[in-house]
Amino acid sequence: MYVITGISGKVGGALAKALLDAGQTVRAVVRDAKKGDAWKARGCEVALADMTDARALADAFEGATGVFILPPSDFDPAPGFASAREVIDAIVAAIALAKPKKIVCLSTIGAQAKESNLLSQRTLMEEALSKQPIPVTFLRPGWFMENSEWDVDTARAEGIVHSFLQPLDRAIPMIATEDVGRTAAALLQEEWSGVRYVELEGPQRVSPNDIAAAFAQTLGKPVRAQAVPREQWEALFVSQGMQHPTPRMRMLDGFNEGWIDFEGPVERVRKGSVSLLAVIGKLVSSR
Repeated sequence: MYVITGISGKVGGALAKALLDAGQTVRAVVRDAKKGDAWKARGCEVALADMTDARALADAFEGATGVFILPPSDFDPAPGFASAREVIDAIVAAIALAKPKKIVCLSTIGAQAKESNLLSQRTLMEEALSKQPIPVTFLRPGWFMENSEWDVDTARAEGIVHSFLQPLDRAIPMIATEDVGRTAAALLQEEWSGVRYVELEGPQRVSPNDIAAAFAQTLGKPVRAQAVPREQWEALFVSQGMQHPTPRMRMLDGFNEGWIDFEGPVERVRKGSVSLLAVIGKLVSSR
């Protein structure tokens, strides 16, 4: 029995599909019973639990061969990451109660970074789960290609991709959520001891110019990347409703300055197979 949190999202959904296709038994953890109906129809067990409810999570994890932890992200965290810490405490307590045989946790590229930023929520999760005795794998994927969903409208209407990643010709590790889910499914079915880290990127590294080119090819019209000046970020994010823009800004700085990157040697980084062009094509066709 494999237990999946975050099954309603793209990564969790791809993971569940891969496990079901492999003939494995899956228990879907959802907060809303309605979101579990589709998975129940596909043969999954369904457990109701909020990610801050240790007792409900423990019940969901009971009897599991493996548990996939996908912590919810707080995209506008207050100083100290209080909401992330609440989730972490609940997950650690639930694991101590249920004692699953192994854990795969979705982390992030750059989780080892010392400077505080939006991704530090994953650093805190790694630190907490590393201290417990159950074997745990931290899957550290690159930047999600699906983040380009925010660029579909401007690419189509204006022929512009507004980029916070800079310079525009600098390629960074990116990955499709489908590859993340499939890799997580494979990892859950492996055996290991202790703590391990798996870093994952797509077939090629991707720059903002590459994203614009993929949109141009998909839309059949010129599309170019345009950098959003660093001095405009804070005012822009606040105008969009953020109360604490600094963690997001520091995350972007980390990618742009190079201190958010993979920790291990390049030859040990796993590769996905889904191309940027395939992801952009799906994003465009869905809107």
